[in-house]
Amino acid sequence: MALKQAKIKAAAIEKEAEIKFQNQRIQLKEEEIELKKKYANETYKITKEFEEKSLLLDKKELELNQKLQNLDEERRVFEIDKNSLLISQQRIEDIKLKYKEKQDELIEILSNYSSLSIDEAKSMLLVHLEDNLKIEKANLIRRYEQETKEDAKRKANYIIALATSRYAGEYSAEKLINVVNLPDDEMKGRIIGKDGRNIKALEMITGVDVLIDDTPNTIILSSFNLYRRAIALNTINLLIEDGRIHPARIEEIYKKCENEMEQNILDEGENVVLDLGLGYMHTELKKLIGKMKYRASFGQNSLSHSIEVAHLSGLIAGELDGDEVLARRAGLLHDIGKALTHELGGNHVAIGYDLARKYKEHPVVINAILAHHGNEEVKSIESAAVCAADAISGARPGARKEVLENFLKRSQNLEKIALNRLGVKQAYAINAGREIRVIVKSDQVDDKEAIIMARDIAKDIEVNLQYPGEVKVNVIREIRAVEIAR
Repeated sequence: MALKQAKIKAAAIEKEAEIKFQNQRIQLKEEEIELKKKYANETYKITKEFEEKSLLLDKKELELNQKLQNLDEERRVFEIDKNSLLISQQRIEDIKLKYKEKQDELIEILSNYSSLSIDEAKSMLLVHLEDNLKIEKANLIRRYEQETKEDAKRKANYIIALATSRYAGEYSAEKLINVVNLPDDEMKGRIIGKDGRNIKALEMITGVDVLIDDTPNTIILSSFNLYRRAIALNTINLLIEDGRIHPARIEEIYKKCENEMEQNILDEGENVVLDLGLGYMHTELKKLIGKMKYRASFGQNSLSHSIEVAHLSGLIAGELDGDEVLARRAGLLHDIGKALTHELGGNHVAIGYDLARKYKEHPVVINAILAHHGNEEVKSIESAAVCAADAISGARPGARKEVLENFLKRSQNLEKIALNRLGVKQAYAINAGREIRVIVKSDQVDDKEAIIMARDIAKDIEVNLQYPGEVKVNVIREIRAVEIAR
């Protein structure tokens, strides 16, 4: 019984093994068919690609053979043309030689022909010699043109060199401080005042830093704004002379100096116009010329630069037979727009152009204002002289200080950010741009709003300006009660 079951089981195992073997054979057969199919496809693709590349190579070979044939044809044509040219040149030389021989024979005949007068013989000789002279004449013209260009270049360089040697404008970069000498150290204490009251009022009213150190009999005024610093200097000098130093007196003297500055500016402009011999000029233009004394561009004082350009322009125009006076006038006014860029903003060329037209300046002056920065083409000797003088004055070593100019612009932008706020009365950038002092109107801004304003101004500075270190925003709100006892 067990043997029979074992046989049955063995037969089942054998049957199962045979089925698996048959399945394996079928699977192998299918894989073999699939591989043959892939092989056939790859063979077809490679064969097709080979045929396409063979056709492409045959086509390129055909094109190359065609190009070689064309090149051979071009070379053959070139050789024919070259031979023809050589033959033509030889013929020309032969014709020239024969012409020369005939001309010599004719000259000899004319010379021996006694029936002609001397003038007639000369006339005939000149007519026949004209052809020979044409080539020499052309060579002479070319030579003289080249010599003229070289002479003109040497002359231009000489004129510029002569102008710069005859006028060497003194220049020193505008500093950021003024030193005030005091009669004694007691005056220093009076300027400081009780609990620093006087010095705080002085800084608030004038908008400049008053620096006091251990240096005897000396205080220092510091500000990037030349105009503001000049008024503060005059204010302190008058306070020292007067001897009465307190906040109310400081404000009174400051107002007086501020009004006097307008007259000083006009006097300065009139003196410059008189020294340059420019004749009549509108009063407003004279004021703006005086105002340029308190403006700087890239660290170069605008008025000093304009006077320098005026002198150089006159010298250059004089050497070129131009109008020296008109050139000096155009040189002085070429940057007149810089006197108003702080108030109006925008491009100084456009502002200067509008001013010159408004006050009916000469067209040459207007052209010089536009041309010195390439806004218009030069139309006269005088305008060209101004452009050259402006480049000489601005480009010479030491004339301009870009670092100082960047500092001045950053300080001005600090003040603009604060002044754009509603209720701000005054704003001063102090401590070399590390602090901005904002004075608000007490009737429009209360204490809480002052705190918010300080935070908002600080945020605006962080977003809009680039600066080293930190900038302290100091908002000041003051209530002053004044009563008069009668």
